[in-house]
Amino acid sequence: MASNKIQFRSIHELKDPALNNKLAQKEFQEEIPVEDFLGDAEQNGSSTSRRDFLKLLGFSTAAVTLAACEAPVIKTIPYVVKPHDIIPGVPNYYASTYFDGFDFASVLVKTREGRPIKIDPNPAAGDLGKTNARAQAAVLSLYDNDKVKQPKLDGKDETFDKVDDFVIKGLTEAKAGNKRIVLLSQSFASPTFKKLFAEFKAKYPTAELVTYDAFPYSAALDAAQEVFGTRALPVYDLKGTELVVSFQADFLGDYNAASLETSYATARTPGASMLRHIQVESNMSLTGANADSRYRLKPSAVNKTLVEVYNAIVGGAAPADQSAAEIVKEIQAKGNKAVVFADGSKGAQVLAHLINQKLGSVAFTGKANFLKEFDKARYNEFLGWVTAGQVGVLITNNVDPIYSHYKGAEFEKAIKNVPYVVAVADKKNAMYKAAKAVIPVANWLESWGDMEPQTGVYTLMQPTIQKIYKSRQIEESLLVWKNGKNNAANNYYDYLKASAASILGATSFNKALYNGITTSNNATTLSYAGGNGAQAAAELSGFKASELELVLYTKTSIGDGTQANNPWLQELPDPLTRMSWDNYLTISPKDAEKFEIDNDLNARMQLDGSIVNLTVNGVKIENVPVFIQPGQAEGSVGLALGYGKKNSGATADTGVNAYPLFDGSNLVVSGVKIEKTGEDHEFAGIQLQNTLMGRYEIAKEVPLAEFINVAFDDEHKGWNKPLEYHTISGALPARKIDLWDAFDDTDGPHFNLSIDLNSCTGCGACIIACQAENNVPVVGKEEIRMSRDMYWLRIDRYYSSRQKVEVYEGLKDGLAVPELYGTAFGDGGALNHPADNPDVIFQPVMCQHCNHAPCETVCPVAATSHGKQGQNHMAYNRCIGTRYCANNCPYKVRRFNWFTYNLNDKFDFNMNNDLGRMVLNPDVVVRTRGVMEKCSMCIQETQATILAAKRENRKVTDNEFKNSCACAAACSTGAMTFGDMNDKESEVRELYSSNRRYYLLEEIGTKPNVFYHAKVRNRVEK
Repeated sequence: MASNKIQFRSIHELKDPALNNKLAQKEFQEEIPVEDFLGDAEQNGSSTSRRDFLKLLGFSTAAVTLAACEAPVIKTIPYVVKPHDIIPGVPNYYASTYFDGFDFASVLVKTREGRPIKIDPNPAAGDLGKTNARAQAAVLSLYDNDKVKQPKLDGKDETFDKVDDFVIKGLTEAKAGNKRIVLLSQSFASPTFKKLFAEFKAKYPTAELVTYDAFPYSAALDAAQEVFGTRALPVYDLKGTELVVSFQADFLGDYNAASLETSYATARTPGASMLRHIQVESNMSLTGANADSRYRLKPSAVNKTLVEVYNAIVGGAAPADQSAAEIVKEIQAKGNKAVVFADGSKGAQVLAHLINQKLGSVAFTGKANFLKEFDKARYNEFLGWVTAGQVGVLITNNVDPIYSHYKGAEFEKAIKNVPYVVAVADKKNAMYKAAKAVIPVANWLESWGDMEPQTGVYTLMQPTIQKIYKSRQIEESLLVWKNGKNNAANNYYDYLKASAASILGATSFNKALYNGITTSNNATTLSYAGGNGAQAAAELSGFKASELELVLYTKTSIGDGTQANNPWLQELPDPLTRMSWDNYLTISPKDAEKFEIDNDLNARMQLDGSIVNLTVNGVKIENVPVFIQPGQAEGSVGLALGYGKKNSGATADTGVNAYPLFDGSNLVVSGVKIEKTGEDHEFAGIQLQNTLMGRYEIAKEVPLAEFINVAFDDEHKGWNKPLEYHTISGALPARKIDLWDAFDDTDGPHFNLSIDLNSCTGCGACIIACQAENNVPVVGKEEIRMSRDMYWLRIDRYYSSRQKVEVYEGLKDGLAVPELYGTAFGDGGALNHPADNPDVIFQPVMCQHCNHAPCETVCPVAATSHGKQGQNHMAYNRCIGTRYCANNCPYKVRRFNWFTYNLNDKFDFNMNNDLGRMVLNPDVVVRTRGVMEKCSMCIQETQATILAAKRENRKVTDNEFKNSCACAAACSTGAMTFGDMNDKESEVRELYSSNRRYYLLEEIGTKPNVFYHAKVRNRVEK
């Protein structure tokens, strides 16, 4: 049961039993400079009572704080003719398509007075409308001050007119000389773009469209072509599946160009048919962290296990390996309700497809995903053209092979043979420098476009803001170069509208644009047509094992690096390591000991780690920091791609570039060597800086068998027994005991937030959504390291033991929490250390909006108070920065503004320039130095929703309130549900009655308005 599991947040808690107390004591390390506030020697020397001190403090600093909260006077010019669709203070929403070359989503773009400020999922798009952290953060990339701002020719500013003259001259010469014209573009599943290029090729017959992606999904596409006969990725749906077995496939992340987290969460609904998840992997991935059972193996061993599973399922051979035998037994028991995923190489994916074919897996829908189009053979053919001097004009569409291809240096050298190199680019990167002409690329929020992301689906993209700088999308350029300058047919909106008519049929363009998504006449389906299992098995068996093997992966925050200059994403903590502003080599605790790799906490509880030089098959990456990761397989290391981008903005130049180690196909590589440099790296992490009051019943979990067969409130075996206090009147439920008279909260809405730990995957989309909605500042690596993050919402990651212990017996003996680990992981059993292969739980924590809030009772100026609707309010202009509230908060969710983070050169991020500040939400004040802030349950949105309903003389619907809270609206899995408890039909009220519902630290009597649901693990506990 839940209380019998021990949880720890880092391996440092295993080493130091007193660490939790040390962290709590160091929560407030800076003394309040009373002398500076009082400024009077006579007063300083006197005996000042607490009451007098507060009087003086309030008098001397309240005026300063009040002045600091006032915005500078900026005179504005009113509309002479107001646009009919803009009402000041009222947001507009536009359906559009988010696509940046790596990520895709059908979205709603929230704009204020013509400025996009927020990205929301498009409910009309279903699974294709779900947004990850990168999609949520994409609005900030629009306001990137490091973008190329106008066209260039030979390194100098120039007009589009002159640049077009240069390009057309080159195209004409190439056509006359029978030289190839190559458009090197990212994958772009736009039927109108392809139609336009076909017309461009009709004018310039030597033109070729070649696809290049930094993270190309080459192995997956090659496998699909072999097995299905079509070069498109298969679409899966886990809703009817009862077992998923994954070999290195991070299918809750970037696997298969589409996350499966929505259908995964649906299938994981606790019950008799709940999906069971088995993960076989080397790195501790986001998907592996959510698994019920996780086999940690080095890559060569993963390959061996997959081959044995394939031979048993398809060939009928008995597995020799125990792990493989266990997996095969479970797969055969579930039959077509099982599905197998694999990643790392083409061979692995082929075997997974053939296993699913044998099973007749219901997860395979037959639909095709068209978002990825890279063909390695075609790209190599293009490189041959360049090397042979056959290319007269090279146009690169927002790609940079010099940075992201493992043969980037050779490419850079080869394109010097091309007379005309044109870069459609957003940054002054290596391609920008290599090009003779540069055209700034238009952001997707400034562009028209369309997409066919998968079978039968058609989406439209529309601009939500006028182009901020002199930029142009590739389609506009092709029209100019095809038709000639100043041609009336060069309007891409008109071209798109005409082209879409053949796809939309009877549906009007305006209706499709309004919805953002509609049906497509593309009926391509996938069916099993081939696949050489013996060859794939031989490929995997031929993988050469070595002492250390590397797994390359994409991080939840940065992905392939497209948005590497986005400070929201750089600061977003990794779900597993809880580190921000870095990529690093992950290594197991045992290998760290073997190679003398250290991760140590200094006196300020800051993490420092060893730095190594990494060599892989002769390719050397210098100065790579190493992070010791619980759950990493011995003999393996992991490294994230997408970092270390030079000349792509100040923020992008973070971490090390791992692309030189990636051949575009194989994510697992052997022949790895590491060499310590003797230097240490300063990590910026946030996992250890917030200490909850207590360690048990924080993140509850229960095995599925107990959940089904044991009553939650059973007197002896109950897994979620309601908390009771023994009083003079007998035992009473904790929430019925009160020191204060309760007020009537049944008049009007009373908001609660439900969080289901079983559905939360830790993806972080809610964190970015909260940051965008509430103007949460970026503080930078140095301040994160100082434990001064400003997040209103965090996702705590807990590791837990897999063996039961009698916790309370240990406590009776006076043992501290880490000392109990010896009980949990004693001699015998497969594990001899809790960091070897721990379970993981992700728990979002924000202000709990306590009905008996400890923060409210200690604030000397009543800056924080409780509202009738259940929200705990903050009046920033009253706050004088005593930080008593943060000290008294048991959940540690309040954030203190040590500095003014806007218009401050010390924090040179988006809030330090006029362009970046355009993303700010005008409905939420920008806080300044000396005040406390925290989650408000998006009160600006709930009040706007209530007022809109009042104007229309109607009741607010539950769905309106559910979308009023940014974190809940952004959650792809439905883990967060926001609503009105006084609405008897609301979903949050229904969730309140669940037997999995519990409160954080209920025993201290704060009576939160946020409640949680215990995590259920679908496995038999040993």
